[in-house]
Amino acid sequence: MPRSLPYADMDKMLSLSKRRGFIFQSSEIYGGLGSTYDYGPLGVELKRNVKEAWWRSVVRQRDDVVGLDSAILMHPKIWEASGHVENFSDPLVECRSCNRRFRSDQLETEKCPDCGGELTEPRRFNLMFHTFMGPVEDSSHEIFLRPETAQGIFVNFKNVLDSTRKKLPFGVAQIGKAFRNEITPGNFTFRTREFEQMEIEFFVKPGTDEEWLQKWVQARFDWYVSLGIRRDNLRLRRHEGDELAHYAKDTYDIEYRFPWGWGELEGIADRTDFDLGRHAEASGEDLTYFDEETKQRYLPYVIEPSGGVDRATLAFWLDSFDEEPDGDATRTVLHLHRLLAPVTVAVLPLSRNEKLTPTAKAVYDLLRKHLNTQYDDAQSIGRRYRRQDEIGTPYCVTVDFDSIDDHQVTVRDRDSMHQDRVAIADLVDMLQDKVEHGW
Repeated sequence: MPRSLPYADMDKMLSLSKRRGFIFQSSEIYGGLGSTYDYGPLGVELKRNVKEAWWRSVVRQRDDVVGLDSAILMHPKIWEASGHVENFSDPLVECRSCNRRFRSDQLETEKCPDCGGELTEPRRFNLMFHTFMGPVEDSSHEIFLRPETAQGIFVNFKNVLDSTRKKLPFGVAQIGKAFRNEITPGNFTFRTREFEQMEIEFFVKPGTDEEWLQKWVQARFDWYVSLGIRRDNLRLRRHEGDELAHYAKDTYDIEYRFPWGWGELEGIADRTDFDLGRHAEASGEDLTYFDEETKQRYLPYVIEPSGGVDRATLAFWLDSFDEEPDGDATRTVLHLHRLLAPVTVAVLPLSRNEKLTPTAKAVYDLLRKHLNTQYDDAQSIGRRYRRQDEIGTPYCVTVDFDSIDDHQVTVRDRDSMHQDRVAIADLVDMLQDKVEHGW
């Protein structure tokens, strides 16, 4: 079914988010904490499903990528070697009148955008959060909250290589929290100071890196499309030479057309041997790879697809939103991919009736062992269908009075609203097949 909107209206999405339990303002009862959000009962399921779909795609369905879960707190010398202490900063200016602070590279004028006051000269502001390990708060005990998950992979390169005996090319994937003390966070969960990343460091033989960069750019773009984001709302943007990160030879961004404009979902970078080389030099460890075919040792090059979990979740959620004519009313529906939807199937008894409830509960107990299932018997059946449409539930199972005798139920598809009569005995297999392969 074609969808009418190029992208969602943020006011409607924020209302839906609060009303249905997708995302809440963090610490709301205390007035909130800027740029921090809590995922509600539906939001946490959607976010978990996004992470599971990514892991399934890049680890379980490939034989050249393994997983890792590295610590958030790491030795401070790691961030010196990686260049984060020296280079991980934004240009900061401050208004002399209202004392608001801004990134100078994001300002369109030389005056304060809030009060029109005079701005200070730009200075570099390091984005890493720092804290202290142990009871003594001095520089010798200072450590950082990681601003990215990548370095945990690089410093474990030798451990992974020795324990898995992988041959090039191979990759290491990780999902985890990262922290950046952003000067100007904003746009809901798009830019926050605490966020989750989905990153792969794919190690390749030097000279093959350009080919692998193109392969990963295409694979990652196709992943978003395969899970329901409209191709018209995605684009690739190659970085200009003057905007490349200090470690990058080449970089592509996958961008999504958010309601406020195009924004990065994921970056795919050719990091060459920068990171392994810096860590080998700083630690004194040999991080070279022995190529049995050429009998040579060398530092592998690295292709890094790095995406934001929160940004991907937001994009899938926004892109699924639609409003469709429904007689004299309007049907609000989230066309979330069946693998991402917070609730996969809803069991809806036709009414609250003591004869009907045992059968409906039995169907619910049967399904929830296999699929994320919700039981809903409040209000009319029509309102319950619309409620499930609004949260993106792909399938509704209606239990009626005939179900008691014929042991069949009605399965309704969210997008087409087509209904089929199905035997309860076949229900699990049928729904699992639909979830895996669609109609």
